[in-house]
Parts: sequence; C-alpha cells; structure tokens
Amino acid sequence: MDLARSFGIVLHPTSLPDGWGIGNLGDEACAFLDWLAAARARWWQVLPVGPTGYGDSPYQSFSVFAGNPYLLDPDEFSTRGWLREEPVPSVPSDRVDFGWVYKTRWPLLRRAYRGFLRRASRSEKRDLARFTRAEGGWLPDYALFMALKARFGGAPWTTWPSELARRVPRSVSAARRALAEDVGFHIWTQWCFFGAWERVRAHAGEHGIGIIGDMPIFVSHDSADVWAHRGLFHLDDHGNPTVVAGVPPDYFSATGQRWGNPLYRWDVHAEEGFAWWIARVRHALRTCDLVRLDHFRGLQAYWEIPASEPTAIHGRWVTAPGEDLLWAIRRELGDVPIVAEDLGVITPEVEALRDGFGLPGMRVLQFAFQGGEANPHLPENYPDHGRVLVYTGTHDNDTTRGWFRTASQAERERVWSYLARHGLRAGEEDVPWSFIRLAFSSRAALAIVPLQDVLGADSSARMNTPGKPDGNWAWRYRREDLDLDRASSLLQAAEETGRVVARHAVQ
Repeated sequence: MDLARSFGIVLHPTSLPDGWGIGNLGDEACAFLDWLAAARARWWQVLPVGPTGYGDSPYQSFSVFAGNPYLLDPDEFSTRGWLREEPVPSVPSDRVDFGWVYKTRWPLLRRAYRGFLRRASRSEKRDLARFTRAEGGWLPDYALFMALKARFGGAPWTTWPSELARRVPRSVSAARRALAEDVGFHIWTQWCFFGAWERVRAHAGEHGIGIIGDMPIFVSHDSADVWAHRGLFHLDDHGNPTVVAGVPPDYFSATGQRWGNPLYRWDVHAEEGFAWWIARVRHALRTCDLVRLDHFRGLQAYWEIPASEPTAIHGRWVTAPGEDLLWAIRRELGDVPIVAEDLGVITPEVEALRDGFGLPGMRVLQFAFQGGEANPHLPENYPDHGRVLVYTGTHDNDTTRGWFRTASQAERERVWSYLARHGLRAGEEDVPWSFIRLAFSSRAALAIVPLQDVLGADSSARMNTPGKPDGNWAWRYRREDLDLDRASSLLQAAEETGRVVARHAVQ
C-alpha cells in the first residue's frame, strides 16, 4: 500500500474541549478539523471509539462494533428538539472525570431519547429503522447486552443468570421482550453516534483530511462480542477465559503486560472463513480511511498467559494464522488500507507477514535513542521505500517533553548529540518541536504527532501509562491552545519537508 508523503495529528475525541465534561463529536470536532486544515494536515488519528467501561480504556470496549455514547453532543439534542436546553455543568475543563460522566450522561441520554420518541420527525424515525435493519449483524446483540448489563447493576455477563449467560434462546427472547424499551434506547444511541460520526467525517473529507482509526487486535471479555460469540474464544464452561492476552516484559514493564483479554480460537475462526473478522474490518472501513491494527505482531504469534497467572511473566508464544486471515480479508474486501502497529518484540516472521501484504509499519522517535546506531527507530534506518509511519510518541508514551525530562543521562546525551548534528535545538522546551522536525524530514511516508507535542506539553498531559489502573485517558486541551501560530508553524515545517499534499476531498 502506497501513502502520499504527508502528516497528521493524534487526538482522541474525548480530548476535545467542551463544556459537558468530555469531548464530543459536535462543533469542537469540526473546529479541530478546521485547525488541521489551516496547518494543511492530511490525517486525524483517533483511538478506538467504542463504548468504554471500567478503567475507561478505549482498548477495552463493550463492543468492537458500537460507538461510545459519551461522544454524543448534548447541544445537538437541544437543536433537534429532543431535549430542553440544560445549563452547562460546572466541571473541570482540562481533564475528563469519567465517574462524573457516567453518573450524568446516561440520564441525559435517556431524557433525550424520550424527547426523540415524542418529537422526532417521520424521516428521523424512518432513518432509525433503516439503520436498525442495516446493522442487524451486531446491533441487536449489543443493545440487549447493554440492557441486561444495566438490569444486573453493571455486573460482568458471566455473573448473570446462567440461562442468559449461556444465551439459551427462549431466555434471550424473553429478555428482549421484557427489556424492549431499554434495547430501543441503546439502538437509538448507536444511530445517533454513527450519524454524528458521519457528519464529522464528511467535514474532514471536505478539507481533504482522512481519519486514521484504531482496531485493537483483541476484544474485552466483558463485551457483547464475547457474550454473543462464545465459541470463537478460549473460555471454560462458565464463560471465563482459560488463557488471556498480553506481552512479555519489555520497555514498558519488567513483568510484562497482562491485558486479560480472552484469546481467539483460531481453528474455529478458520472453519468459519474468518467471517467475524471480515465483518469487523468491513465495519471499521465505514468509519475511517486508514485502519491502524494494534498489536499486529499478534497475527503472527501472540503471548498466551494462563488465566490463573497474576502477571505476564509465565506466558508462551503461540503461532497465529495471520497470513490466512489477511488473505481472507483481501479476497473479500480487496486491498484494505491497514497500518501494522509493529512495535515490541518483532521477529523476522512478523516482518515477513507485514511486508508480504505491503503494509506500512511504525517507528517512534522516543525509542530511537536506546542502543546504538542500528536502532530501527532512528530516521536514517527507515526503509528506502518509506512505507512507515513515524511518531514522535504514541498514546502509551509520555509526552516528548515529559519523556526527555525523565530520560536516562545516556539517552539525553544521545539526543543532544543527534539534534546538534541535524542543526536542531535540544533544550527541554525545544525537544518536542525538534522531534516534530525530525519526523517531518524523515523518509517515512506519514509523520504523525500527538497534539500534546505540538503544544509542548509536559507529563501532566500524558494520555496513558501502561500498567497503571486508573487516571488514564483523561487529558483535554483548551480552546485557546489551537492558535493559528501553531498551525502556521506546522504548515511551514510541512512545506519545507514536502509533506503538503494537494487538496482533494476525501470520498
């Protein structure tokens, strides 16, 4: 897959400014896209946009198909006449308080839904009916799962009455009838979400900006996906995982990362022609223009951890049928625009899988100053074909300024020396923009920068610390941060490094 030389910004929609406690897909999303257009950025990269639960991680969602209702704009409900105008709450503007959002957003959404039922136009109701029919492959299971989850106080599905946990058909049908109003509500939230997402994506397309989405390779155990498709996962008779996903000890953790996601029964997926995966990728392509496949190396081999183990240390590598899966996707969907997140323990077999399908990989400048001159994250070591995306840092890294402040003395000295050789400044406040210029001037096809680095933010703006159970995903920027001076600086750097592409609307 060939990508035009260009650049983009990583920002999750929850980090957008808004008076309702969490960023949403309303006017501020369009204002952010307008700012990207002023900088002549080509891409907006987001994290997974599914509904989040305990821990607030977008990588642990109640469904890999659904959208997060927290991202709906309350002002839109008022504009459409479904909700009386409500006072904007007095909440901190620089952080997301997910507990507060959970307590207040669902009642607000319920009020808006009641208003929709009373005052929606015929065309709106017809559109909802069309959406419901079109999404029949996943929406009924998701809506019932969420309705049951609310009925049982948010408890995991494995603790529900056995006949519901096991999806005994007569019990599921009875629950669907008994909870029809709640099921209808959750279907409506998804109709609202995908309508809002399509409007934002259309605004992006008018500016020639594409969306880079993010697809976690694994799914959350407490999800509609696992509840509705138990046979696709390694589970015991009670529905609990027998083995779980993670990664061995690495840069981020001396004990590895025990993610806890159930692992796939790849033999069953293969028997079914990888139908669930194909449906998932097809759905993702409706929401974005380029799909970042998180933990791509897990398609070649994955770290299998016995569910009884408290850490990831005592796991083992197990081979996965990634080549068969990717061929099945290609036969069904064509040359899908996938980016391989190929960070971590990468073997020649993983590289062969990535390169065999012509998929671009990733490089991270914060990783470039460990070890010697052969480090693959150093710009001079990027492949000649340039089929990679270079990041100053990722959502799992500290901000570049925070990273540099806490880096080892040896790393800092390597940074000073390297930047000096390239005529770039190396003070703590200078390093974020120096890294941006390094990324832009590299041969990588795409240079992607977290907005925090554009702002020169310190560690307080870090999005996620792997292994830390709480306090993540909460950072938000302020409206005044997106000034035209910063957009002009990005534009100048892009022009100087050939990363400004001709404007064409994205279809």
